[in-house]
Amino acid sequence: MPRTPRAYSTAMRLCELRNLHLVTYENGMRLQQRLVELRQEETIPDQLLLLEHPPIITLGRGGDVRNLLAPTSTLASERVRFYETTRGGDITYHGPGQLVGYPIVHLGEGKRDVRKYVTKLEEVLIRTVAHYGITAERAEGKRGIWAGNDKIAAIGVRIARWVTSHGFALNVSTNLDHFRLITPCGLHGTGVTSIAQLAGRDVAIGEVRTIVAEKFAEVFERDVVPRAESTRLVKVIVHDGERVLILHRRPERGNFWQPITGSIEEGELAAGTARRELAEETGHDGQPEAIDLVQSFMIESHFLEAKYPPPIIAHETAFAFELPPGSSIRMDAEEHDTYGWFSFAEAYEKIRWTDDREALEKVESRLRGNAVAQSRGEDTARPRDLETALPSS
Repeated sequence: MPRTPRAYSTAMRLCELRNLHLVTYENGMRLQQRLVELRQEETIPDQLLLLEHPPIITLGRGGDVRNLLAPTSTLASERVRFYETTRGGDITYHGPGQLVGYPIVHLGEGKRDVRKYVTKLEEVLIRTVAHYGITAERAEGKRGIWAGNDKIAAIGVRIARWVTSHGFALNVSTNLDHFRLITPCGLHGTGVTSIAQLAGRDVAIGEVRTIVAEKFAEVFERDVVPRAESTRLVKVIVHDGERVLILHRRPERGNFWQPITGSIEEGELAAGTARRELAEETGHDGQPEAIDLVQSFMIESHFLEAKYPPPIIAHETAFAFELPPGSSIRMDAEEHDTYGWFSFAEAYEKIRWTDDREALEKVESRLRGNAVAQSRGEDTARPRDLETALPSS
């Protein structure tokens, strides 16, 4: 576990560890931007974000788009997005099973050496994989760390007023087939690998989070202290098998479309909150089904700032619930002024937030998979796992 808090001096600065869940790349960019601003203002100490992204290919500043090998149709069928970003480096892939680290660190106090900073990031990763008996090293003229001719971790950073952002991506149990969609980092004749592949066994990403935090504390000489989320939420995707229900928030409440959401109250479990919110927002009783999706994101809301100091970071567990076509809805009119049943394609056009998109896509994918299985006469019944574990702080 990361070291416990203790008195620290200028030689041993505080760094807050934020163990996040799945974070869409766009939400990750927004969160980093806000944390960089707060760190530049010295409102917060150094930060270390550890998280996973949904499948996405990112192209850094000055990268060559020709290193994207797959056409748009292939990316769509694989559910892999493409995004041009502000970090350094060329092209890379992020996805579940890959541990992404975003240090928000001020390089002040006479240590404004960017090359040294990158070298330290590499050292953190080298020490981390060594825990699994893997020998990795730097390669002349190549960023990241390498196990032989195979890349196991990528590095791409950005510095703004001497505060860092972006960072590293360490392959733990990543879908390595997705790297075939690109020329990783623009380098020909090299491969990619992962901790699980080289260790020859399953490796829990939560375990690697702990080791990375420990090695980061050692290399950067920081007191790494876990910081809990600001609030815990649920999201419930209500559908009728073909269409999805989304609600419109009143103008004074944000003026946007969204699925059913709600805060987990003290003493509640996520499943209980999902059932309560379903009843309050639709008038229907029932137990929504967890869909194996927990996301983290930043909330910018003046309604919450009086209760939580910025940045306000939420962890949200997603559920789904099916109503018969034509079901009436009894909406809570305090927060929402209207609702609608929309096709999934229409709903994607109306929603604002990428985390809502991830939940909608997860439900749509499950429905399509069930339809295919049923057409083949297969049993689509699944046990209902009503609680999704949060990573340990």
